[in-house]
Amino acid sequence: MDRKPLEQNTLLGFMASIVLAGIKFAAGLFGHSTALLADAIESLADTLGSLLVWHALRVAARPADPRYPYGYGKAEALASLGIGSLLVLAALYIVYEGFHQIAIPHAAPESWTLLVLVIIIVVKEGLFRLVHRGAQQFDSDAARADAWHHRSDAITSLAAFVGVSLAIYGPDLFGWPQLVIADEVAAILASGVILLTARSLIIPAMRELLDAATPAMATRIATLVSQVEGVEDVEQVLVRKSGTGFLADMHMHVPGELSVQVAHDLTGKIKAMLRQEIPSLVTILIHVEPAVQAGSIVTSSNETG
Repeated sequence: MDRKPLEQNTLLGFMASIVLAGIKFAAGLFGHSTALLADAIESLADTLGSLLVWHALRVAARPADPRYPYGYGKAEALASLGIGSLLVLAALYIVYEGFHQIAIPHAAPESWTLLVLVIIIVVKEGLFRLVHRGAQQFDSDAARADAWHHRSDAITSLAAFVGVSLAIYGPDLFGWPQLVIADEVAAILASGVILLTARSLIIPAMRELLDAATPAMATRIATLVSQVEGVEDVEQVLVRKSGTGFLADMHMHVPGELSVQVAHDLTGKIKAMLRQEIPSLVTILIHVEPAVQAGSIVTSSNETG
C-alpha cells in the first residue's frame, strides 16, 4: 500500500506548524500575551514532532534487510514516544512561564491577538482532520500521534483565546481587575490537556516497543487458520505490532501421518490466505506439530510456553 499520502500530510503539517509558530510568537511578543507566547512554544514542539514523524515514516517504509529482518516498523513507535516527550516538556514550560508571569504586574494583551488565535484554531483543526484521516486509513501510530499533536495545539490556542478574551474584556465587564491574569491561567490549564495527550501517545508507543499482546488480531488469525482443511488445531498464536504491520508466530496441529512436503505446502497455503485476508500481516511464522488429543489453547501472550 502506497504510504506517500502519510508523508505528504506530515510534510504539510510541518510547514504549516513553522508558519503558525512564527505568527504566534510575533503576536504574543507584540500583543503582550503570555498565553500566545506559551502557545508558540507548544507549536515549536509540534513542528519538531512533525519533522520527527516525517522521518520515521520514511524509515519505517524501508523493506526488511539482513540487518533488520523484521523491518523498520518500530521507528514509528519511537517517533510517537519522542512526540509525547516533547509534549511533556512543552506542558511543563507553559506551567512555569504562566506562574512566572502571574507574579509580575502587567497590562492586558492587545485585542487583535484574538483574530490571530481564531485563524490558528481553524487551521490546526483542519490539519488534525486531514492527518488523522490518513493515519486511520494506514493504521499508523506515528501519523496518529502527529494528528493529535495538531489538535492539542488547537486546544491550547482555544484556551489562549478564552484567556485573552477575559484578560482584555473581563476587568471592565465584571469589574474585577485581577482578571488580567486569565491569559496566564488559560495557558496553565491548557498544559493539563497537553499532558493527557502526551500520555495517550506514550503508552501505545511503549506497548509496541515492548511487544505487547494484540488479542483481537491473534483471535482473528486463529479463527481463520482453524477453518483451513487439514488443520486439526491451533495451539498458540503470538502477535506483535510493528509500525502499520503485524508480526505473527503460531503453533499449528496437523495429522501426524502427513509428510513433511504436504505439511510445508499447507503452511504456504495458510500464509497466502492470511496475507490476503489480513494485508497488514508482514511476517508469519508457522510451527507445525502432529495433532494431539489434549485440549488446545489459543493465546496472544508473548510467553512461549
